Amino acid sequence: MAVLAILVAASFLAAATAASPVPAIYVLGDSLADVGNNNHLPTILRADFPHNGIDYPGKKATGRFSNGKNSVDFLADNLGLASPPPYLALSSSSANYVNGVNFASGGAGVSNDTNKGQCIVFDKQIDYFSSVSASLAQSLGQAQASAHLSKSLFAITIGSNDIIHYARSSSAGDSPQPFVDALIQTLTAQLQRLYDLGARKLVFLGTGPVGCCPSLRELSATKNCSAVANDASVRYNNAAASLLSGMAARHSDMRYALFDSSAALLQFINQPAKYGFAEAKAACCGLGDMNAKIGCTPLSFYCSNRTSHIFWDFYHPTETTARMLTSTAFDGSAPLIFPINIRQLSAL
Repeated sequence: MAVLAILVAASFLAAATAASPVPAIYVLGDSLADVGNNNHLPTILRADFPHNGIDYPGKKATGRFSNGKNSVDFLADNLGLASPPPYLALSSSSANYVNGVNFASGGAGVSNDTNKGQCIVFDKQIDYFSSVSASLAQSLGQAQASAHLSKSLFAITIGSNDIIHYARSSSAGDSPQPFVDALIQTLTAQLQRLYDLGARKLVFLGTGPVGCCPSLRELSATKNCSAVANDASVRYNNAAASLLSGMAARHSDMRYALFDSSAALLQFINQPAKYGFAEAKAACCGLGDMNAKIGCTPLSFYCSNRTSHIFWDFYHPTETTARMLTSTAFDGSAPLIFPINIRQLSAL
């Protein structure tokens, strides 16, 4: 049986390598990348019900916090790969792991205290990847497993939930810098651990302008973006850029692409018509003012034309927005994606 498992894993690896310069994608993060892990948790942070998935193939609610595909799906499409399946839905077989795995969990943050008990916290996601890495080493041999991981992409989107919690609890006049510094200190150890486990090509999708999500806009009497949240997001992305640059300087075999989601999405929000959007503030699906009092549930209203909205629900982008952002990250240039884009990173 052990020999069979090795042969099956090796055949999967050969097929993936032949089809794409990147053999697999390993995904860690939050609801912007979750493809169904939270379906397997006793949590209220789920999306496995209508109207989620209304534009997904088969009109199925898969657990994606979207009307359709999310950024990870589009990243995989651009690479000619299947979107990695949720880790909690897989059997413990390395034949599954060799084609990539998605560990992302709705609600997760850099801090393990963010939505604790309601999601797979980021450190636990890394624990799960450690198990996957060990399984690959057992089935492929350490040398081949290390080579496989070094060619694979590691897509990471984390930090938005920490910032949302901070913005909701901070006092007027507080500087977000101590909060951001604490996050980055934690993130430094987490990314270093991923490197130690074999990650060599990192795609870091920075936090968006979370202060402009309908949920935080709705808290303002003027329905403006939360300046506190957006300031924290900019500071966090800048600090993450410094962190990744430092890691690459210390590790000559590490490469990365950092996407400034905040600047990219603000282009859509500030000039919606230019990018084909008609609604930049309200959610497509939800209830209450701006469809932002209650999330997208089977009882919620939803817009008839999802392509005209930037936001699907009170936190998450529509499929159209995710596709456009991923396209920029894949083929764009600095200052939105740097020091190289994802296409260039995948070719290395």
